[in-house]
Amino acid sequence: MIEMKLHGTYNIYFAILGMRNPMNSWHLMDSSEPDQAGNCRLGEKDLNLAKRLTLAGNEHGKFLRFITVCFDLTAPLYWWKEFDTYKFTEKNSTSTMHKLTSRDLAPHDFSFDTMTDYRNSQIRHLNDLIKAYKSREGDSEEDNAYRKAIFRELIQDLPSAYMQKRTVITNYAELRNIYFQRRHHKLDEWREFCD
Repeated sequence: MIEMKLHGTYNIYFAILGMRNPMNSWHLMDSSEPDQAGNCRLGEKDLNLAKRLTLAGNEHGKFLRFITVCFDLTAPLYWWKEFDTYKFTEKNSTSTMHKLTSRDLAPHDFSFDTMTDYRNSQIRHLNDLIKAYKSREGDSEEDNAYRKAIFRELIQDLPSAYMQKRTVITNYAELRNIYFQRRHHKLDEWREFCD
């Protein structure tokens, strides 16, 4: 299970402008200039050329790298490990280091297909660790060492089904690669992302 919120797609006009550079064919450009919000209408000639260049391969479709996309994505840690394979992205995540101990965890914090007794017990165990971590608020060496040990146990025991939110910025070329490489993946989250 993943949750995605698109913030925007940017730079289409300038990607199209740059797409026409190799053949000096700017006079054939039929897309509108961007309005104040950055939106433009993609012209039929430009769309046709963009399709041909994209199908001709990465070296011809490099204009796709100019088109940026920004979104928030909440997904389980096991999925993020695979997403991190892609390098044409920047990500900024919610902080496990700073926020994991700020509240009790609940089933909705995880991507479990079914809640089993074991998983409920696991969440109780994590919450016990959070309580133990919070129980020593002092600043002594002993308190700090105790909290450090508890936090390490908490992080080590945290299931990879834990949901983490990241804000991602990437581009059309990388999203296209992801689509063709992951659309039939055995993880449901990849098929969900590609849809």
